[in-house]
Amino acid sequence: MECDWKPDEQGLQQILQLLKESQSPDTSTQRSVQQRLEQLNQFPDFNNYLIFVLTKLKSEDEPTRSLSGLILKNNVKAHYQNFPNGVSDFIKSECLQNIGDASPLIRATVGILITTIASKGELQNWPELLPKLCLLLDSEDYNTCEGAFGALQKICEDSAEILDSDMLDRPLNIMIPKFLQFFKHSSPKIRSHAIACVNQFIISRTQALMLHIDPFIENLFALATDDEPEVRKNVCRALVMLLEVRLDRLLPHMHNIIEYMLQRTQDQDENVALEACEFWLTLAEQPVCKEVLCGHLSQLTPVLVNGMKYSEIDIILLKGDIEEDEAIPDSEQDIRPRFHRSRTVAQQHEGDGIEEEEDEDDELDDDDDTISDWNLRKCSAAALDVLANVFRDDLLLHILPLLKELLFHPEWVVKESGILVLGAIAEGCMQGMIPYLPELIPHLIQCLSDKKALVRSITCWTLSRYAHWVVSQPPDIYLKPLMTELLKRILDSNKRVQEAACSAFATLEEEACTELVPYLAFILDTLVFAFSKYQHKNLLILYDAIGTLADSVGHHLNKPEYIQMLMPPLIQKWNQLKDEDKDLFPLLECLSSVATALQSGFLPYCEPVYQRCVNLVQKTLAQAMLHQSQPDQYEAPDKDFMIVALDLLSGLAEGLGGTIEQLVARSNILTLMYQCMQDKMPEVRQSSFALLGDLTKACFQHVKPCIADFMPILGTNLNPELISVCNNATWAIGEISIQMGPEMQPYIAMVLHQLVEIINRPNTPKTLLENTAITIGRLGYVCPQEVAPMLQQFIRPWCTSLRNIRDNEEKDSAFRGICTMISVNPGGVVQDFIFFCDAVASWMNPKDDLRDMFYKLFWPPVSKSSPHAFTPPPTCALICPPVEDQQHLHLTLAITPSCTGSILKCSAPL
Repeated sequence: MECDWKPDEQGLQQILQLLKESQSPDTSTQRSVQQRLEQLNQFPDFNNYLIFVLTKLKSEDEPTRSLSGLILKNNVKAHYQNFPNGVSDFIKSECLQNIGDASPLIRATVGILITTIASKGELQNWPELLPKLCLLLDSEDYNTCEGAFGALQKICEDSAEILDSDMLDRPLNIMIPKFLQFFKHSSPKIRSHAIACVNQFIISRTQALMLHIDPFIENLFALATDDEPEVRKNVCRALVMLLEVRLDRLLPHMHNIIEYMLQRTQDQDENVALEACEFWLTLAEQPVCKEVLCGHLSQLTPVLVNGMKYSEIDIILLKGDIEEDEAIPDSEQDIRPRFHRSRTVAQQHEGDGIEEEEDEDDELDDDDDTISDWNLRKCSAAALDVLANVFRDDLLLHILPLLKELLFHPEWVVKESGILVLGAIAEGCMQGMIPYLPELIPHLIQCLSDKKALVRSITCWTLSRYAHWVVSQPPDIYLKPLMTELLKRILDSNKRVQEAACSAFATLEEEACTELVPYLAFILDTLVFAFSKYQHKNLLILYDAIGTLADSVGHHLNKPEYIQMLMPPLIQKWNQLKDEDKDLFPLLECLSSVATALQSGFLPYCEPVYQRCVNLVQKTLAQAMLHQSQPDQYEAPDKDFMIVALDLLSGLAEGLGGTIEQLVARSNILTLMYQCMQDKMPEVRQSSFALLGDLTKACFQHVKPCIADFMPILGTNLNPELISVCNNATWAIGEISIQMGPEMQPYIAMVLHQLVEIINRPNTPKTLLENTAITIGRLGYVCPQEVAPMLQQFIRPWCTSLRNIRDNEEKDSAFRGICTMISVNPGGVVQDFIFFCDAVASWMNPKDDLRDMFYKLFWPPVSKSSPHAFTPPPTCALICPPVEDQQHLHLTLAITPSCTGSILKCSAPL
């Protein structure tokens, strides 16, 4: 038995020396220590030495002993399965004997070691652990009880799921009642551990806890005003989680709970206040929120507003006293990793630009992201934002009196918080704010020149939240002054302000679109000057502002003087960056937007950009193959390089159209695309299908020879679980069918059934429904005999999907398809004819020959030779009164929407 194990004195000294050296700040010393530790791991009893130093060598200083335990913990994580039995038994018994060490640091380290062993699957192989720890809770010795509780808390955090499974004979049935006994313990540390242990089982609605839910809640209430902040924090955390899972049990006490949370949100201890503030965020998601909270708004609003002020620590962390820092280079850890969003093809809707499936902007990402990720200020602002969305303008009764005082306050910290409040309520209270905006917007535009950088930066953000309103007013009144001042802030001498201004300007661009065209020279002048001024981090945001500008103004950017301003600095950066540099992501995204906007104007830059994108795809695929065949020798590539390159190639194909043909002819892009379309990573497939669709439109002669290889892959990717992949594959099939014409016939069976299934699927996102409907229509246009027999299975969802999209080429071809299919299979539409009428009425200006197709369906010529002509059902008389000649058709279709409504309400049989 290795419990009698004794260390070799010389070996022990060597290890102690290593532990001392590893505390040195010198990186080269640390590196050599790391190598020697790796070597020592070859010796089976090295881990015995480490546990010996932690638990037995009391003559050593605590940091060294603790470090020994933490190195052992890392070894357990990495190699535990290779420990000889004797070694693991020795470590386990030492841990249990020393859980009550007199030093809190050593107890905590032993606890970490125990939970690490437990989470390596050892809870099953260490059956005495939980009973022993539960027994130690009853020890008279405080250190033993606290050490055991510390270890149990860590086990509950790390292994909650397995504790509630049959694998261990459900130990929680004993543990939870045991923990509840300790809620009234005399030691605050123990009380805190006890609540923290139980809290791990709330969200999962663990049955052992649900059986004791009432005593648990009673005990929480008893601890509500505990003197120990950690206990109050855990009580608040428990109540927030119970709000999500056992609202029924809290409702009878809700008035008192809200009063309590109001106090705790103002707790002297910021950690308690932050935990309590989460309560309002969670309550806002509950249907009862309005009912239970409306009587408390007058108290809650000032509490949240007060929490939105920067604390002194925030200001120190934000270097709020440094006004000018534009010349100081960024440290690399300040730069967040960027993730590329793959290209998704969407339809345009009436009265807007492209509609995204979801808004990916974090609604309250105001600009202090470098401090602790989440703090009271951010939580209070987020709570005010969600509550504004619940109470709408009712909240203004309580906010407006406060705002008056805040916005004009002489102290900058207070004024700044007022501007943040104004931004936080923008979405929920927009209607009620409109009467005040003519006065507030000019005031905010003035605040853009405030002498405090933190005031200038938050003002940028808040103004961006009202951009939609600004753009809806005559441009000279607000848009022009706002744009002028924001552009000055883009060139601010403070980096935080530059960043906030660039982000705000991108939002303004999205809202204003072509309204910005008259100011393009002025805007480009500023953005290009910022290239020479910005440090690394803000440069990445600048790319985004330029890309958004290109998306917003489109072909208006294609003027020689604009191209001459914009392209040289972009191409200079493009040439500076190596293929491995992740800064390529935002630059490629930016160039993709610019290429699409400039169209023929991008031609001079096209060849090197195209070639490099193809190389990036090729390199990434080659690296992936090497990694697959020899994973030990070759790292897996970062496939984002390939995704961004595919998306830029799509942008080139879309912008340059047929002129890209020669570049495609001279490259192996189709072979590469064939590989990308089969990649394991969905985002790679998504982008490759978008590129396939764009190349089909631009130069089908090169795509056509590969169609027999591509179509089966497209068919297998019609899986609506992966929405964006499915969406782009669907769109590409539609584009291919238009080019193939009747030759599409052999491939219909590969895709039609999946498409019909998708269009009938409940809760399918709008973009996917629209693209599916268009593709089904296009397939029916080129191969009506193959598609028309299924008409009845998709006609109704087809019509409802396409009634809201704008007149365009895709809609045109889809409707030609549906008309052709109806003439082949008129019976397929009879039951749902009213929906077809409604869809036809969504056309503003159909082309003459398409209008003719509609006309022939509504009023078919009946002749002896064609007795089977389609006769509309009787209800259509309401929509389609007899019309003498074709010129009246447009009038008839124009009145259809109101008629449809009346028919749907009347009792006439469909």
